[in-house]
Amino acid sequence: MTKKIDVEVSALLDKLANDLTPLLAIHPVIIGIHTGGSWLAEILHERLAIKEPCGSLDISFYRDDFSRIGLNPEVKASNIPLDISDRHILLIDDVLQTGRTVRAAMNEIFDYGRPASIRLCVLVTRNGHELPIQADYCGMTLDLRTDQQVKL
Repeated sequence: MTKKIDVEVSALLDKLANDLTPLLAIHPVIIGIHTGGSWLAEILHERLAIKEPCGSLDISFYRDDFSRIGLNPEVKASNIPLDISDRHILLIDDVLQTGRTVRAAMNEIFDYGRPASIRLCVLVTRNGHELPIQADYCGMTLDLRTDQQVKL
């Protein structure tokens, strides 16, 4: 049986918004990963009062397990509303677990241009990383067993 760990989101969003405020000096482009990161990106975009539009990525076609699990039945179009070449990207996701979703998102970002930098912001980082990917900004870190999941 999988156990779910409840996480209080509001306080974590306050912490992240505070941690991200210094980044406003480099005028980052916020991009959320569909589905978990998209709603977080919208909230942080609003809290940080960033004027440029917020983007979103659906990484369904970039996943490394696409041939094994097939296509997600809820594929959405990615929306990158401006040129990201030479821009600083703030990539948002809800939970960093294996790192594979973030790797897929970065691959898709590079199809849109060559950003100056990509910084990763997640609400929760948990153990179980399979790739050498770490969040630059993280609301909280959890050490969970493999039968546990984070519930937001």
